[in-house]
Amino acid sequence: MLGLLYDVHGNLAALDAVLADARAQGVRAFLLGGDYALFGPQPVETLARLQELDATWIRGNGERWTAHPDAAPDNPVVHGAIAASRDVLDGDDIATLDHLPTSVRLHDTLYVHGSPLSDVRSFLPTPAEDEDELLEGTDTPRLVFGHTHLPFRRVSARRGIELVNPGSVGMPFDGDPRAAWALVHPDRRVEHRRVPYDHAASAAAVRERFDGAPWTDTVAARIERATFEV
Repeated sequence: MLGLLYDVHGNLAALDAVLADARAQGVRAFLLGGDYALFGPQPVETLARLQELDATWIRGNGERWTAHPDAAPDNPVVHGAIAASRDVLDGDDIATLDHLPTSVRLHDTLYVHGSPLSDVRSFLPTPAEDEDELLEGTDTPRLVFGHTHLPFRRVSARRGIELVNPGSVGMPFDGDPRAAWALVHPDRRVEHRRVPYDHAASAAAVRERFDGAPWTDTVAARIERATFEV
C-alpha cells in the first residue's frame, strides 16, 4: 500500500494525525506530493517528520517559491510566508527541496504537484477549458496531483485518464477542516480518507509562531474555515 500525502504546508498536527491513520491501515511507504513547509506553523518540525518516512518526494510550487522568492506571485501573504520560512529553514534543506523532481512515474501512475505542465496550474472537480492542454503528452492511465487542496477522483472525458487529487493534509479548501490524504491499495484502488485533528489549535499556532505577522491572519482563517476565500 502507498500513502499519498500532498500539501502538508507545515501543519505538524495534521501530518501526525494522518501518519497515525496511515500506520493503522498498514501503510509503510509514501508518495510526497509537494508543498511541505510553506505557510504552516511548524515548517522545520514538519520537514523533519517527513524526512523520517520511507518516501518518494516531488517538488511543489512552495519549494520553488521558497528557494526563489522572485518567482512567487506579488502577494503580501505569499511573500510574508516565504520570508518567514526562509528565516527558519536550513539553507541546505531549501536547496535540496528545490532540486526535487517535478514528476515521478511509479508503475502505471504519474505523480505531479499541479499538472504535467505546471506546478501552479491544476485540475478541478469539474473539467475546465484547459484540461486537454494540461494533459498533453500524459501517457499513463492515472495521474495524481494536488495544489488545489480539493480531494476528488474522476476520469477525463476526452482522454480517459483517471485524475486523482488526494486533497491537502494541512490546509483543505473543500469546507471540511479534517486532514485529507489518500491510500493506494494493492489492487490499485484509491481510497480517500479524512482525519480529524485540532485545526483550531493549528490556526492559532500560525499566529503565535510568527508573532502575529499580517500574513498569518489569512493563513489561520484558511485552516479554520477550510477554504481559500477568507
